[in-house]
Amino acid sequence: MNHRFGPQAPAFSTININETIERALASAGLQTKSGPMLDVTETIRRALASAGIESAPAPQGVDASVIDVVARVVNTTPDEGTATRRAPVTNEAPAPGEFVTREFSNRAGKRAYKLYVPTRIPDTPVPMIVMLHGCTQSPDDFAAGTQMNRLAEEHGFLVVYPEQAANANASKCWNWFNAQDQMRDSGEPSLIAGITREVALHHLVDPRRIFVAGLSAGAAMAVVMGETYPDLYAAIGAHSGLPYRAAHDIPSALAAMKASPRSMGGQANLPGTASAPRTKISHAVPVIVFHGDRDHTVRQTNGAEIIQQACNAHAATSGESALRVSIHEGKTPRGRAFSRTVHADAAGHPRIESWVLHGAGHAWSGGHASGSYTDGAGPDASAEMIRFFLGQPRSGSA
Repeated sequence: MNHRFGPQAPAFSTININETIERALASAGLQTKSGPMLDVTETIRRALASAGIESAPAPQGVDASVIDVVARVVNTTPDEGTATRRAPVTNEAPAPGEFVTREFSNRAGKRAYKLYVPTRIPDTPVPMIVMLHGCTQSPDDFAAGTQMNRLAEEHGFLVVYPEQAANANASKCWNWFNAQDQMRDSGEPSLIAGITREVALHHLVDPRRIFVAGLSAGAAMAVVMGETYPDLYAAIGAHSGLPYRAAHDIPSALAAMKASPRSMGGQANLPGTASAPRTKISHAVPVIVFHGDRDHTVRQTNGAEIIQQACNAHAATSGESALRVSIHEGKTPRGRAFSRTVHADAAGHPRIESWVLHGAGHAWSGGHASGSYTDGAGPDASAEMIRFFLGQPRSGSA
């Protein structure tokens, strides 16, 4: 749509402008209410005012400095890209298994985590899913929204929820954009891998069926874990995330999330910009990706780039020029249209799977309203990830 600026131009939504700026800054762990970024946001507001656009205050009870959860999210309108703000739902009964808190530490620091053990578990080695929450979320919040513990009861697997520490990131985002947090045996990857191994050591876990998944910053970190620990994780699930090494610092992280070189002041060919050369990954770890095509927090092109990295890695390591691709179009009972693309190997096993959610924003597809950042219109990302994970052929060991 072309806009003409002048007396006949449509009015801007100042609340949306301010919220977009503050969400983008806070998503990278930057506080806009205090510290150096306060001056930045005030400068932006003054610039808007000088253009004749008055800054509107954030609504009462909403902390505009928080990106990932300004409120509980339920989006059931298929054509609506922005999520509806709702109050938390607290009457959902928890899954009946054991949900305990533990702590792990190594040279990189320490992190708390929660472990869910279902009520009925076989005497044989079981799968394990490592779930990495998004910014401002907690293990309990993420478990409620994804309903992964209920799937653990149904299928008989363990679920581990590492928790980002507030002193590591003010918005509790995983620091997927820091160079030291993109390497094996360093920073946060070493902590998440250490938690994974600790749980596997103390429980009867099948080392060939350990998987990692996440939302937003957690999804970006899940991709990091797949590349840095391919011997530990058998497959990756990324919901609304970013590709490996999409950024190297906070400014490039903001640019990568928007997938536009304009976010870097028009500078091209820098890490985290749309014109930057693609980063290659070395390990063809199976991956399933979910992304809304109206996600204005992390643009859907990031999900497409995760898929492209995976396809390139598979072609380079398997000797096959390409996987067999099939595309399926569908619609959920609640009206959400989606496109599902499956890349299968010669034996017919899905190695790479992409779900583009038409009209969806930045929220866990099919999630429950008792958790934050959820979209009840579906499809059920949790169930589809488990189907993909458990359907992977068992090969190798950790």
